[in-house]
Amino acid sequence: MSHLSDNYFRILDEVSSAAQSAGRDPSSVLLLPVSKTYPAGDAETLWKEANVKCFGENKVQELSEKVPALSPEIQWHLIGHLQSNKAAKAVELVSWIHSVDSSRLGQKIASAAEKLQKKIKILLEVNISGEESKFGLSSFRQVEEAALAVRGSAFVELCGLMTMAPAGASEKVLHETFGGLRTMRDRLSAAAGLDLPELSMGMTSDFRIAIAEGATIVRVGTAIFGARNYAK
Repeated sequence: MSHLSDNYFRILDEVSSAAQSAGRDPSSVLLLPVSKTYPAGDAETLWKEANVKCFGENKVQELSEKVPALSPEIQWHLIGHLQSNKAAKAVELVSWIHSVDSSRLGQKIASAAEKLQKKIKILLEVNISGEESKFGLSSFRQVEEAALAVRGSAFVELCGLMTMAPAGASEKVLHETFGGLRTMRDRLSAAAGLDLPELSMGMTSDFRIAIAEGATIVRVGTAIFGARNYAK
């Protein structure tokens, strides 16, 4: 078995342990390997050796290269910022989009999905921490507007919310950030009468705290694939 599969199963054990410590069923948390900057062959190794059928990617361009090269059984999640002019291509390639950060983008996705007659699952990205460098909806009003913008679409399923915590944040700030997303999800669910089961939050350095605060999808790249080389 490859080092990639060893890494994957090690992190999967940590995810299960974190869920159990939080009094949760480990099966309620999806470990989403993020293969950005790594070749399609690495994702293929995990698919073949570890039966991994879901991967995350940051860019539509990388998805355009990897999706056709790998099994159609694989579900791809776009987790990076999506420009509205690339919405149609993203819908064509992926099953999930985690980074819907405006009503306009939500409507673009819905229009593309209808044209392709393809159902797609989305999450609204929320900038809980308020960092200027981060994308995401910044208020409950914006989150509610974005939810209502896609509510009437037969091809878009709004499943929940996504956020990123500040880099290097303290445990206190991490709990506040992830707990804040859960609170906003609960508020939106009640206000809009929507079932929103998913919370995409937590990465290599902070997924344990995210799980303690209710994460259902953790996006882990470095701990599985290794450090990123953005100079490639």
